[in-house]
Amino acid sequence: MTGGAIDVILPCLDEAGALPWVLARMPDGFRPLVVDNGSTDGSADVAEAHGARVVAAPVRGFGAACHAGLLAASSDVVCVMDADASLDPADLPRLTAELQALQSGGVPGLVLGRRRPVGRGAWPPHARLGNAVLARSLNRRAGTRLRDLGPMRAARRAALLSLGLADRRFGYPLETVLRAAAAGWRITEVDVPYRPRTGTSKVTGTLGGTVRAVRDMRRVLAETAP
Repeated sequence: MTGGAIDVILPCLDEAGALPWVLARMPDGFRPLVVDNGSTDGSADVAEAHGARVVAAPVRGFGAACHAGLLAASSDVVCVMDADASLDPADLPRLTAELQALQSGGVPGLVLGRRRPVGRGAWPPHARLGNAVLARSLNRRAGTRLRDLGPMRAARRAALLSLGLADRRFGYPLETVLRAAAAGWRITEVDVPYRPRTGTSKVTGTLGGTVRAVRDMRRVLAETAP
């Protein structure tokens, strides 16, 4: 939809075991940009060996990695997704096609992948509950109708940069939706399969990780002006 390759930002912290599958599944026309957030398992070397561009984001934080990737990207449209093999890059063209349809008339758009669990343990109950509570809070605050704050997304790079995103932790994805809604963007979601991740979970697979993510997102809800 842009006349060139679409950069796919892959925030990465110790995902050496998952990256080969993720990068091998990258569709034609999509260019992986692995943002290494201080990995100690050789993730950067694995990514480079499989043809990905690697960008360092030494300051820890999911938002810090996402934003470093956004700054390093050069395509008109960018995608973001986890690098842990829970999401399939082969689904990205459906998000970008929906984005193209959403943006008719020149209004910026944001498309999220709504996670649909596939396989035992893909989305633990505590993580699903935390996500549902946050989605309801977001919908009341922003007037959206989202059912998931999913990590697979597509939008135009310049439009994302114009939002002035400030959070550099787990609140970054929520802040993106809040600020996009406040700016009048069209926001929708597309169902995508969600599989058990490869390796040790740092967020949704642990109660502590989920609590930290929910805490960060509640802080963003409180601090972001409506």
